Amino acid sequence: MLLAKSISEVRAFHKKNVGTWGLVPTMGALHQGHLSLVARARAENEHVAVSIFVNPTQFAAGSDFEKYPRPLERDLEMLQPFNVDLVFAPTAAEMYPPNFQTYVNVQDLTQPLEGAMRPGHFRGVATVVTKLFNIVQPDRAYFGQKDAQQVAVIRQMVRDLNLPVEIVVGETKREADGLAMSSRNVYLSSEERRAAAVLYRALCAARDAFHNGERGGEKLRAVMRGVLAQEPRATVEYVSAADPATLQELEHIQDRALFSMAVRFGSTRLIDNLLVVA
Repeated sequence: MLLAKSISEVRAFHKKNVGTWGLVPTMGALHQGHLSLVARARAENEHVAVSIFVNPTQFAAGSDFEKYPRPLERDLEMLQPFNVDLVFAPTAAEMYPPNFQTYVNVQDLTQPLEGAMRPGHFRGVATVVTKLFNIVQPDRAYFGQKDAQQVAVIRQMVRDLNLPVEIVVGETKREADGLAMSSRNVYLSSEERRAAAVLYRALCAARDAFHNGERGGEKLRAVMRGVLAQEPRATVEYVSAADPATLQELEHIQDRALFSMAVRFGSTRLIDNLLVVA
């Protein structure tokens, strides 16, 4: 497993190793959700690359960029059993050299939900993912369903820019109580960690109401808000019942919807979602 810190190292290694490549882009602090994507990439490609880069351009001022966990040695140990060919762990200066001024902006899909709460976030995501695709040149790239809006944005970007990359989406991996695995879960106190299980309960309540025949978007959003309101440690930023393709809120659901939410527990902000289909 080569640990590359420079773009030139990655390109030289790629040139020597012909065949299909799968890329798993991460910000490190790996968990079983990431590793499930690595395992899938290993099964579906001749070569596998994992990027580990805490991307500064997707963090707002005053956010948790500085304290975001960066346990690189632990991450490398976790990747060893998967026979990963290449780990790309660049510095910010390598990815954003002096006078950097080119960004990728996906328009409509970045406006609601996370885009409304985190202005500029998806510009940073789209830019760094485009750069990673250009550097690693993968045939397939692997992302988790937990970041549903990110997946939608990246798929749109790939279509619009004619990037020769297949986007593969893996299911959200969860703890025993339903909490979606996330690198930010380490910030939770024991009481907050217990309380955070309410996200999945709220999503499941809306899913169950949908499968029992409820099709009113606002009523389903109210179901989620009602469950979240039972947890005093939860501070709700948004709940959504949206079209999975456009991410626009639905007043009446025909056959499918994306239920999603962002909720704070103390200073820790968590997101989660469920896709429901009639």
